[in-house]
Order: sequence, then structure tokens, then C-alpha cells
Amino acid sequence: MIPTIPYIEQKFDEFNQLMFEGKLPKLPIVLSNAKTFLGKCVCKQRMRKDGTLENYDFKLRINTRCDLPEQEVEDTIIHEMIHYYICVNQLKDSSAHGKLFLHFMNAINEKFGRHITVSFKSSSEQKEQLADKRPRYHVIAVVKFRNGRTGIKVLPRIVDRILNYYINVSAARDVESVKLYMSNNIFFNRYPNSSALNAVFLEESVITQQLAGAEKMECDGRQIVRGRRN
Repeated sequence: MIPTIPYIEQKFDEFNQLMFEGKLPKLPIVLSNAKTFLGKCVCKQRMRKDGTLENYDFKLRINTRCDLPEQEVEDTIIHEMIHYYICVNQLKDSSAHGKLFLHFMNAINEKFGRHITVSFKSSSEQKEQLADKRPRYHVIAVVKFRNGRTGIKVLPRIVDRILNYYINVSAARDVESVKLYMSNNIFFNRYPNSSALNAVFLEESVITQQLAGAEKMECDGRQIVRGRRN
């Protein structure tokens, strides 16, 4: 299901009474299309006169990009309500999902038969739904290794970073070749955009298929020239 604000508000009120003794103040609920989280309780911090920090201006963000079973949507809401309870009461935990969070999570799971977890483990179908579907141009490095494996790297569209990656990776002893392409295939949106000297291994047939129609880029180590279509 894709949650709506009225649905989230209803579930918040229901779980607040059932699991938190009705002690959680209402807070703004925001629907999100982000691809990095399913739910997030956010707040600001300010310094009190006594020098201690105070949490305030809370918001509950719930993702609507992914179509989840209703129980997983509910568990996501409860997960964020635990964070909210800890923060709104200015409680201290050892980490974001530290001992205090785990105490509340395990108690709720046991008492109410929930399946709340520290992190969401999505299926391949759900990961696909979370992926960014907006067409955008990427510079793709295809790295062929001497052991027969092939990898890709999505690079920033910054000449100096592309050249640095090309030169350093091409010089590696286990690399046979590096080829550069410009593509707006949304397939590549799912991969991190960075100039770190690494690559993601994929089947060569998949890379060839996804780069169909991509524009080849030539590099001599000093400059990059855009070439013909693949």
C-alpha cells in the first residue's frame, strides 16, 4: 500500500494510545519520495540557558515511493515513533539504534506481535520501486579486468574527477581497459555517483544492454572528447 497523511495520522493516534500511553504529542507528517529511507523522525536542536541541548520542531517523514504490505508500513510508523518518544522526552541513547531503542523495539514486538527491525530489508522488487526514475545524464566508466570480470562506475560530470579516475584505474595492474560513456538510462540512477577508485561488478551482457545508444567518450589522459553513439 501507499500511505496517505490521513492514514498515517490515524495509525499514529492508534499506536500512541496502544503502545505509548497517549503521551506522544501530535507532530507534522510529511510524505517523501526519497530513495534512501522508508521513514524518518527529524528534529532541530537548540541550546538551553543551562547549556544543555533541547530537541524541538519534530516532523515525521514517511516514504511513498515503495508499495509495501500494510504491516510493514505500520512497523515503519512504529519504528519512527520509538525514535520520536526517545527524542521528545530528551532521553539519551548510546547510538541511533542503541540499547534504549532496542529495549522499546523488543518490548513492543513481544507484547503486540510486531516485526519491527533496526533496518528495512527490501526485496529486489521493492528496491526497484525505491530507485530514482528521473532520466539524467551520467558518465559511466566500464572497467574490464584481466580476470575476465567487468565492472561499472558512475562518475561525477566533472572533467578533473573523470580524468583522475580514468588515469588511476587504467594504471592498475589487474585492469585491462577503461572505457567511458555518457548515458541517460535510468538504470544507472541506482548506483552511487562518486570518483572513488572502485567499480561495481555486473554481467558484461547487462552492461552492453544498458549502454545501448549511449555516447562514447574518448580519453587520452589529458582531455575527454565526446564521440559517436554506441
